[in-house]
Amino acid sequence: MGESSAHWARTPERSNLLALRFFCALALACGRRVARLVLHPLTLYFFMFSPGPRRHVKRYLARAIGRGSNWRDGYRLIHAFAATVLDRLYFLRGRMDLFDLRVVGHEALDAELARGRGAFLLGAHVGSFEAVGASRQTSEQPEGLPLAMLMYLDNAQRIHAVLTAISDKRCRPEVIPLGQPDSMLQLRDWLDAGGLAGLLADRTLPPRAEDQGQRGSSRTVNFLGHPAEFNDGPFRLAALLRRKAFFMAGAYLGGNRYEVRFEALADFSAVAPGQREAAIQDALQAYVARLEALCREHPYNWFNFHDFWQEDAR
Repeated sequence: MGESSAHWARTPERSNLLALRFFCALALACGRRVARLVLHPLTLYFFMFSPGPRRHVKRYLARAIGRGSNWRDGYRLIHAFAATVLDRLYFLRGRMDLFDLRVVGHEALDAELARGRGAFLLGAHVGSFEAVGASRQTSEQPEGLPLAMLMYLDNAQRIHAVLTAISDKRCRPEVIPLGQPDSMLQLRDWLDAGGLAGLLADRTLPPRAEDQGQRGSSRTVNFLGHPAEFNDGPFRLAALLRRKAFFMAGAYLGGNRYEVRFEALADFSAVAPGQREAAIQDALQAYVARLEALCREHPYNWFNFHDFWQEDAR
């Protein structure tokens, strides 16, 4: 990979712990309507003083929208990102009364949950992951979907710690840390119990010997008209554990509206060993096609602030 990507997993967090705690306290004490007044100053600050991410956002939007993007487009995307970060607090507190949440395509996922086999949900840095986890919350089931997030805890530890501290434990998703000696055992046990394993599959990761191959390898796929690298690790995990994989997204539609969608991607439960590599490639292609369609449909929802196409290196 090009050095310009820097790599995103090693990029320091742009967060201040004291500011994060203050913003969380303000949001919980004053409510969502008052807290949203702070979003524009935060958006303006990030837009003005982050030239690198602003450049990457402009490149992406030009390809997703199909025309030359301007500063209004970039500002709109960053504001949408700030809004979803704020709403994470309320999703994690179980405040579903604040949102207009629509769920589409859940029938196939419900059928798999009824079988008790567990499945993989493969998403991206699109909209709100917390909206996906909370999409099935009811008064009888406040925790929503039986969803565990698979993640490397190398990055964003500060904001993760703050959000964990303020969330309702019934609404907080499980976290299975990857890259540890017992990661695969934890994941298998979770799936065997009928749980869902969620991964964000739109980032590549530098390989490490201690990860036991969990990070997979990079494959070049055409995305929004240009070659881009995607990691096949999430699909390789699903194939190794012989589970179904679904595409997930919690698109932010503005205001208090979200649309959560699920789409079947691949069924690895009956793939013969000799067909595994072809099945992984097909699943990756299907994932990228769905992500591209979503970016064109909701262009201000893909929150990637890195050199995704590695153009700075060239």
